[in-house]
Amino acid sequence: MKHLHRQYVWLGRFLASDPGRKRFQQAGKATISLISAVFTMLFLLDLWDYEAITPAIVAGLVGMLGVMIVMDETEAKKKVTTVLIGVSVAFGITVGSLLAHYSLLVNGLMVLVIFSAFYFSRFQIRYFSMGMAGFMAIYMSFILQLDAAHLIWFYIGISIGAVYAYFYSFILFKGSVHVLRRSMRSFHIQSNVTFTILIKMIEEPDSSEKRRKLLYRNVNRLNDYARIVSSEINDEDLKKLWPGIESSQLRLYVFDTEMLVQTLTDSLKRLKELDALESAEVRRFLVWVIRSLRDAEVLAHNYDPHYLEEAEKAIQGLRLLLTEFLNQEDKPKGVYLLRRIESIANHVLEAALTIQESLKAPGNEMKAAEETADDEPEEKKDEPSQDRSLKPQTRKGIQALVAGTLAIIVGELISPTQPYWVLLTTFIIQIGTESVGRTYMKGFQRSVGTVIGAIIGFGAAKLVSGQSELEVFLLFLVLFMALYFFTVSYTMMSLFITMLIAFMYDLLLGGISMELMGARVLDTIAGAVIALSVSALVLPKKTKHKVGDALDEFFNELESYVSAYLKGFLKNDNPPLTDQAFDLDQKLQAVKDEAASILQRPGALTRSGIGRWITVTTAINYYAKHLLASSNRKADPLVTDQLYVSVEETEEKLTQNIEALRGLLKGTGSNRQLWSLNDERAQVEKIAPSRLHSQLDIIHHLYYIWRINQSILTIGREVGAEVIETKGESG
Repeated sequence: MKHLHRQYVWLGRFLASDPGRKRFQQAGKATISLISAVFTMLFLLDLWDYEAITPAIVAGLVGMLGVMIVMDETEAKKKVTTVLIGVSVAFGITVGSLLAHYSLLVNGLMVLVIFSAFYFSRFQIRYFSMGMAGFMAIYMSFILQLDAAHLIWFYIGISIGAVYAYFYSFILFKGSVHVLRRSMRSFHIQSNVTFTILIKMIEEPDSSEKRRKLLYRNVNRLNDYARIVSSEINDEDLKKLWPGIESSQLRLYVFDTEMLVQTLTDSLKRLKELDALESAEVRRFLVWVIRSLRDAEVLAHNYDPHYLEEAEKAIQGLRLLLTEFLNQEDKPKGVYLLRRIESIANHVLEAALTIQESLKAPGNEMKAAEETADDEPEEKKDEPSQDRSLKPQTRKGIQALVAGTLAIIVGELISPTQPYWVLLTTFIIQIGTESVGRTYMKGFQRSVGTVIGAIIGFGAAKLVSGQSELEVFLLFLVLFMALYFFTVSYTMMSLFITMLIAFMYDLLLGGISMELMGARVLDTIAGAVIALSVSALVLPKKTKHKVGDALDEFFNELESYVSAYLKGFLKNDNPPLTDQAFDLDQKLQAVKDEAASILQRPGALTRSGIGRWITVTTAINYYAKHLLASSNRKADPLVTDQLYVSVEETEEKLTQNIEALRGLLKGTGSNRQLWSLNDERAQVEKIAPSRLHSQLDIIHHLYYIWRINQSILTIGREVGAEVIETKGESG
């Protein structure tokens, strides 16, 4: 039963969704915490014959916020912040209820809290969490017209909510160990699904366009899974799950598996174009390799070594076939593609074998890891540079101050009975949107989600009106759905939040009208317009500039990455670059996220310079990852004096090119000259020993270095750089 996902692609896609079930667990914890706090408080209120239910609502608010808005780096800090959120809500409820009749003071306090949340987050992220909790408490004080006479019950409710949030987050659902195990399971299922599709495409060369699109979707999804899983791997959890395995070993295995899938996808397409798949022998060996690696359950505690032995035989068989082809005078087409597949498949096998060896002897491995850590010299930390420019948090705080003031004025004008809905929308849209483009997208998505949610919510609330138990159930259900989609689709989250409000209005305010929901839609659109206008006019951070900053971070990481890779040929060591490869992935994703508002415009990729840069940068990231994946990690790194000089010159000029390009993209660089590296490439190809006479096939290892540099020159020319052509041929 557990291998059914290998036969049915749809089942594998379903089982692998939501890697580690992080979204499900987070939304589930928040919803259960809220429900527990609400019903515990209702029980106490009923026990004491207390008629007001507002303390139960406050308890539920704390129970939910204590799970959802805690964003600290370590568990110890998260525990402190969970408690401080309760303190912030207590402060907000106290001030909000005491100042309920002084609207001017409440207005000023809410804007001040929003400003503080953004501004003080520059010091620690917990200050933003506390500010958000305080704002929501003041907001709720006004919406529910909380009475200061009930303060003692509010404090009890806040304490109960904080206790439940703490209990579910740090005691009942400790989380990270199980999340890592489930994330690795999702990664394995997704990779197996993709392997299955690849096998079918090899066995049936005339595959449909639908299957090819399915393959590319699954490859992209696997890339996302690899990035997510790599960020969750840590030594503390590994000791509990798979004693003996180091973080670097597991990350390398994840990276190699991802790269094998990418290589197979691209290579099979090219092999088909060259008619190389017409050979039954080639197809048989490729299917053998893929199937044996797919069926190897590397992290299973009851692991059967037969699986990796089978994979080793399959790769050896492909290697012998490849040797036979290379020895032929008339070499078949696509030999270099088969060679790349064999190389990366061998990396996956080696990583899997290393993991299995570590699992068999955890004591020795951990001891070795500790000794290695003791021998490592301490790295000198760079002194932080004095950056006198306006910090993003300060800019966002000032924008929030202006936008909050405008939102209160507009709210009083268009909705005097509920003036703070505009302010709430403005505040939420400003969260996580540093550029004008991101603000526009978030505002648009929230407006669309609110309109659709108002229509559905109004209809649903009318349909179940009077059936309190059913409404309460639906209220908690749509709350869970809103939290589940929080990090995936802002439109869907807004839709469910609006439905939630519709049910709450019907339950708490005795009914809901079309006019009321229409007013909420109007308030939402007004808040979105205010957020966008302020983002565009007050200390604006243009989307192009934000994309430029993200590109600069990518090329800064790339410079370090290629420099370390090339220096590995000049020193007797192999630098661990897997983490940097994943960092490049993360930074490229940040570039795409920032540029989303530009790239979604029709024809953006052809008309926009940024669209073109991102396309080329995506190719650079692809080459950089294959640079590591294609390297022979067990090769003798010694090189001849001539090769040493050529590789050293290549490293120096390539890093100079990247540095010059960064300056040109930011508009601060004075160096407009880039090296073509044609001369260095011709020199390496001339003096490098042949593959048959040396383990170090340096031409193979440097292939993607030349591709990276060519891509850098492409962007460089577009921003006005002068390319210095040397006498070598580009080849």
